[in-house]
Amino acid sequence: MEDLAPSDLKTILHSKRANLYYLQHCRVLVKGGRVEYVTDEGKESKYWNIPIANTTSILLGTGTSITQAAMRELSKAGVLVGFCGGGGTPLFSATEVDIDVAWLTPQSEYRPTEYLQQWVRFWFDDDLRLEAAKAFQQSRLQTISNLWNDDRALRDAGFNCDSARLQDALNRHAEAIGSAQNTTELLTLEARLTRTLYKLATTSVNYGDFTRAKRGSGTDPANRFLDHGNYLAYGLAATACWVLGLPHGLAVLHGKTRRGGLVFDVADLVKDGVILPQAFISAARGDEEQEFRQACIQRLTQVEALDGMIDTIKRVADDLARRAASA
Repeated sequence: MEDLAPSDLKTILHSKRANLYYLQHCRVLVKGGRVEYVTDEGKESKYWNIPIANTTSILLGTGTSITQAAMRELSKAGVLVGFCGGGGTPLFSATEVDIDVAWLTPQSEYRPTEYLQQWVRFWFDDDLRLEAAKAFQQSRLQTISNLWNDDRALRDAGFNCDSARLQDALNRHAEAIGSAQNTTELLTLEARLTRTLYKLATTSVNYGDFTRAKRGSGTDPANRFLDHGNYLAYGLAATACWVLGLPHGLAVLHGKTRRGGLVFDVADLVKDGVILPQAFISAARGDEEQEFRQACIQRLTQVEALDGMIDTIKRVADDLARRAASA
C-alpha cells in the first residue's frame, strides 16, 4: 500500500466526520496498512476496519490494547484516543487515572493558533471570561429549545415534552444567566435547570421516579445511560477544542482546578439537548448499552453536534477577542 501523507488523512474535516468508536475486549493494530480492531470468537480472530480518516475519536474500554503502529496512524489522521472503563465511563488516560477528562490528543507543533490567540486575548480578564461562560450557557439553552420543541425524531421516538413548561423554564434561566454576577451563580443555574429537565424528561417518556446518582453509582438504566452518553459528548468536545488548537485548561466555567474544564464547557452545548432525552428514551424502551450508544452517535451526527460546537467556540472567541481589543 502506498504511504499516505498526514494531510491526506485529514481531508475530511473533523466537523464532518461520521464515526465515533467505543471498543472493548479487542486489540487495535495495523494490518495491511489499515488500522483494524481484532475480536476473538472461539478459535477464530475477526478483523474489523476502522476508517480513521472519517473518525473523530475512539474510546478504548475494558480488555483492550493498542499497538504503537496503530497510535501512529491514528495520530496522523487526527483521531483522539481515550482509555476508559466498561460502558464508556470513567474516562482516564494511560498515565493519569481517575481524572474526569484526559484525552491522548494527536501531537503536532503545527496546530493552528488563530483561535488560541483570540481566546487568551480575553481569557485573563475575569469579566470577559464570565461573558464567555454566559454565551456558552445561552447557546446551550437555544440547543435545548430547538431540539426538544421542534425535533421530529424525538417525537417519533415517543418523547412528548410539555413545550409550555420547557419554554417557561428556558426563558427564566436565560434571564437569570444574563444577570449572573459570577461563575458560581452560573453553575447553580446550570444544575437547577438540569434537574428541571430530568423531571420533564421522565414525564415525557413515562419513566417514573428518577434520582440522578453520582457517576458510576447509579444502577437504573437512565443513570447508566447518562454517564455513558456524556462521555460521548466529552469526546466530541475534546475533538472540537483540538481542531481549533485550544488547550483544555482554558475553561470559562468549569474546572478552575482541573485541566479538562474546557471540555466540560463545550460538552454542555449538547449534553442536555441530545444525550439527556436519548438516555430516557432508551431507558424507557429497554435498550441495551450498544443500542443506546448507537442511537446517541446517530443523533449527534444528525444534529451536526460537532459542527455546532466548533461554530460556537469560534463565535465566542471572535466576539470576546474584539471586545478585549476595544476595551
